[in-house]
Amino acid sequence: MESTDFAIAFLGGLIPALFWLWFLLREDNEKPEPIGLIVLSFLSGMAVVPLVLPLQQYAQKIFTGPDIVMVWVVIEEVLKYAVALAVILWNRAVDEPIDLIIYMIAIALGFAALENALFIFTPLLANEYLNSFLIGNFRFLGSTLLHVLASGTVGVMMALAFYSSTTVKLVYGTVGLFLAIVLHALFNFFIMGIAEESAFFGVVRQIVANLFGFDIVNYGVLGVFLFVWMGIVVLFLLFEKVKILEAQHS
Repeated sequence: MESTDFAIAFLGGLIPALFWLWFLLREDNEKPEPIGLIVLSFLSGMAVVPLVLPLQQYAQKIFTGPDIVMVWVVIEEVLKYAVALAVILWNRAVDEPIDLIIYMIAIALGFAALENALFIFTPLLANEYLNSFLIGNFRFLGSTLLHVLASGTVGVMMALAFYSSTTVKLVYGTVGLFLAIVLHALFNFFIMGIAEESAFFGVVRQIVANLFGFDIVNYGVLGVFLFVWMGIVVLFLLFEKVKILEAQHS
């Protein structure tokens, strides 16, 4: 029975991730990437999950409260970026700025697929089928796209520095990683209901209030989802900016 539950959970995590991957790959339909490298990226993202879990468990022995959530986020985003650098981004097939975004998103979706499967699997073991179904849908519209947004942000920053020196690329990649961590952490703080307990969140909250004139606390969980969806729209707009960058250098 457990094997059946795991198969259901695995498909429940895999199929939505593959849908988003298919949807987002259409942005690169003029010069599509090798399918083998896309598959390798996706599988590399999945392989990050068993690396992340023991590190997060170890971190839980050291950190408490909102700090542990921040540490979990850092572990996830740093390892996704590290795997991208180690396995994919040095490949000769990565010959255009937009490729960096595509492969970072493929890794993110691979990670999300296995992570979602684990979240779906737990209630299935307790025969909580409705809860499992709701979790799957919740993560399809929220957490999965959050991973796309976070890793896509890293990809965009690297893409903008594609034609620059190695030092500039390193700086842009580091900034992209920092932004990914901030976006991911804010999402987790809201979803877990611990936003106002975090000093980090307090700083971000004040910055947003000063820049845009509103308090993000007032928008709650729905506001967080709206924030992610708007972020995805911005990501698509940046896709177009990167395409223009490519055209200028072709």
